[in-house]
Amino acid sequence: MKPSAFEYHAPSGADEAVALLAELGDGAKVLAGGQSLIPMLSLRLAVFDHLVDIGRIGELAGIHVAGDVVTVGAGTTQSRIEASPELTAAVPLLSRATPLIGHFQIRNRGTLGGSLAHADPAAEYPAVALALAAEMEALSPRGRRWLAAADFFTGFWSTALDPDEMLVNVRFPMWTGRCGFAVREFARRHGDFAVAGAAVAVRLASDGRVERCSISLIGMGSAPIRATGAEAAVVEGETAPVAAGDVGAMAVAGLDDIPSDLHGSAQYRRQVGAAMVARAWVDAMTEATNA
Repeated sequence: MKPSAFEYHAPSGADEAVALLAELGDGAKVLAGGQSLIPMLSLRLAVFDHLVDIGRIGELAGIHVAGDVVTVGAGTTQSRIEASPELTAAVPLLSRATPLIGHFQIRNRGTLGGSLAHADPAAEYPAVALALAAEMEALSPRGRRWLAAADFFTGFWSTALDPDEMLVNVRFPMWTGRCGFAVREFARRHGDFAVAGAAVAVRLASDGRVERCSISLIGMGSAPIRATGAEAAVVEGETAPVAAGDVGAMAVAGLDDIPSDLHGSAQYRRQVGAAMVARAWVDAMTEATNA
């Protein structure tokens, strides 16, 4: 199939792009890398009268480390993130999740901001942003504002961005100390969206206790989910290590919005999700223990 007819716009700057969004209203859609939007348009799952292509706006791309914060431009491609030694050192979870996104051809075009703004609960970057408590900077003709990742994802393919707003930067806090990070996911084929997965970050105190933990789930609801119950349980636990299987079970306990489709029933995804959390937990704890 071919997309419905639309008018193409290629603004030269971010301010011009959001001015177009405000002028064109609900009939306009931002086009970043196009790795999700173009297939949706081609399958006629989405129809827009106007596409605002921000792919050539240089000011939206870049990686900046300042103090204990890393700011990544929304237009930064996934391949650049994957190859960045700065991000490998400063935000390991983001780097480790990136090779799991599709195939390298997709990562050459796909962008950080495009993935986050698309807000697919089965995608890797929303889960990483949620686990690391990232902040999103939105630009509109009214100015700029920052949104916490916990407030950014509002449902299936939906965010807190207003129709005339555009994601321009993402700010990741750096974790320091005895830390470990891991992403695990299960997909039927390499490059497919995950049936279920998990991103885990932990920090250990000097006596080996878990003093900080973030667990986010991939593909386990209508939006990326933090497993706050499991996080609290491992942080409040005694010095004895918590069994990985118990962490996985706690992470998926109480979930009531697990999708069920031809790729797997809700019960199957719950079991796979628990296993992915357990494996990521082991990986992260091993790294933190050896740090």
